[in-house]
Amino acid sequence: MRKPVEILEAELLQLTKADRIRVLDRVVASLDADSARDAAWDAVAARRDAEADRDPSVLLPLDDVLARLRAEVQ
Repeated sequence: MRKPVEILEAELLQLTKADRIRVLDRVVASLDADSARDAAWDAVAARRDAEADRDPSVLLPLDDVLARLRAEVQ
């Protein structure tokens, strides 16, 4: 028998913060499961990480990156 969502929600909110985070992570993962996309992004991240290891001058200061993003959004 299925539980009404309101009862499930109330039970979840009684869990510890750590357990709620674990449940949330699993729920979000179940909504966004695209292994091909994830593998592609992992490859991009690995390639960029290797590039940064070879030449640290390609890295940008965080403050510069955030300022650039803020300027693009405005």
